[in-house]
Amino acid sequence: MNYHQILNIILFHKNVIIKITGLSIVLIFLILFFVYPISYESAVTVLPPEKNSQMGGLSSLLGGNGDISNLITGGIGGGSSQLFVEILKSRTAAEYVIKKHNLINFYNADDMYEAVKKLDNNVNIEISKEGIIRLDVNVSTHIFPLFSDERKNVRKLSADLSNSFIEALDNINRNKLTSKAKQAREYIEGQIIITKGMLDSVETCLMMFQKTNKTISLPEQVKAAIDAAAKIKAEIATTEIELGMEQSNLKDDNRTLIALRSKLEQLREQYNKMEMGSQDYLVSFKEVPQLGRDLASLLREVKIQNEVYLLLQQQYYKEKIQENRDLPTIEVLDEAIPPQNPTGPRVIFSSVLAGVFVFILISLIIIYSEQKKLKK
Repeated sequence: MNYHQILNIILFHKNVIIKITGLSIVLIFLILFFVYPISYESAVTVLPPEKNSQMGGLSSLLGGNGDISNLITGGIGGGSSQLFVEILKSRTAAEYVIKKHNLINFYNADDMYEAVKKLDNNVNIEISKEGIIRLDVNVSTHIFPLFSDERKNVRKLSADLSNSFIEALDNINRNKLTSKAKQAREYIEGQIIITKGMLDSVETCLMMFQKTNKTISLPEQVKAAIDAAAKIKAEIATTEIELGMEQSNLKDDNRTLIALRSKLEQLREQYNKMEMGSQDYLVSFKEVPQLGRDLASLLREVKIQNEVYLLLQQQYYKEKIQENRDLPTIEVLDEAIPPQNPTGPRVIFSSVLAGVFVFILISLIIIYSEQKKLKK
């Protein structure tokens, strides 16, 4: 059968084809307009998170430039936009939204797992090259939407769900940051208790020593040496703490561990020079008379514990403020608002497209039937 024969068959049966196609278009139009559920989407956009450039490390606290939470969390600050996207896709975020809006009933789901699955199928998340996140949730009415007031509620729900996902993101992110600050605060709290006990003990020993031996002060050179030794010893203590914490997270050949070990070794060597005597220092502790040496030792220990205690106290209150602050961590560019126009169904376009499909299908059926007649 050639092209002309096919065209003649179509023209011969054009009335039937047109009638069936027309009726199909009208039927599909009526179904889409009156019966088919109407869908709405409302988008919310979020700015990319700011990056935190703070460096971690307990040793940086001596200069007041860092937080101990950076050490515990590895110096990780604000995450990337991709991290935010993964949080939005998580089951935790979906469950937050479902519980807030009682979507188990809305989706007629049997349980939370089924509701999460249905919600995930309706969530659209995009991320631009600039890192801006766009999220919308497709929400549909039930059948026969024109005969109920459901459309108004669904429009509002589409915006509420999008905004609730951002609330979930903010809540998860804020809780994560709070837990980091809590971990840092609890660690510092433990160290403060230990250091305070040691400080009280050595202060008592100093007081008893001075009372027993009637000694009150030392020469200025020895005092200067004690101050210098106390600072070095305090730095040794903080470096040891930092090294101990990093060892649980890093391999032995890690550059950070190697650098910390090298730094600790140099500090100990410097402290030993001060203890044993060296041409680098005017007064060494071994050159001080025995009574003065005992007093110097006690004063030095008090100074060391006091330095560490003050350092930990300062950082403790920083972390306590961080833990208890309630600031939003997510910056919303545009909140979702109830949409005026539905996103689906596209009634006219879908009806015309269906009509074209029906036209082609009916034409093929007629051509096939005519071909069978010719063969007979």
